[in-house]
Amino acid sequence: MLVLAIDTSTPAVTAGIVAVAESELTTRADRVTVDPRAHGELITPHALAAAEAAGVTLRDLDAIVCGVGPGPFTGLRAGMATAAAYGHALDIPVYPVGSLDAIAAEVVRTDKPFLVLTDARRREVYWAEYDATGARVSGPHVQRPAEVETTSRVAAGDGALIYADAIGVVPIEPRFPSPAGLVRVAREALLSGATPEPLTPLYLRRPDAVEPAARKRVTSP
Repeated sequence: MLVLAIDTSTPAVTAGIVAVAESELTTRADRVTVDPRAHGELITPHALAAAEAAGVTLRDLDAIVCGVGPGPFTGLRAGMATAAAYGHALDIPVYPVGSLDAIAAEVVRTDKPFLVLTDARRREVYWAEYDATGARVSGPHVQRPAEVETTSRVAAGDGALIYADAIGVVPIEPRFPSPAGLVRVAREALLSGATPEPLTPLYLRRPDAVEPAARKRVTSP
């Protein structure tokens, strides 16, 4: 089956076409641009370019997998809205996956637990902890780096690079969710044809933008 994978939960704008078989995943094509201000501008062109490079059309897709964060409000919304629109237009299922889990799925396994940390801005990180098998055992959370309590000494994700010293970890790859990592998390559900969970974003905190307060009424004396 052919799957379009989308993620905009990090500074990377990611789209790719992944072929899913019983025994393997094959990334047919991907397009990734690291630009935290270009999610809305680039995600649709990236999806179309990936399909063209893979030699398929969107009508050939069997499903969509979308990273649902945690991530900043505006960027995350761009990818999820695009995935939902494609799913509706093409009448195919859209599977949500945790973006931290997608990064963890691409970590080279060792005999030790590890963290995944991404930049949450405001000098905070989104993070989760995984055991040596790659199973999530804590999180996702959003905290200041100095508040992260862990015995793990290695961490993947761009947040690990930015705050390695503050948290006391050694950064490892990958930095961002890849199309293969996103699809690997959803692989069992894809192959079984399970009904997707609701496409619900993981913000973990309120958005920066707020509605303006009501204006005070001014009355004449």
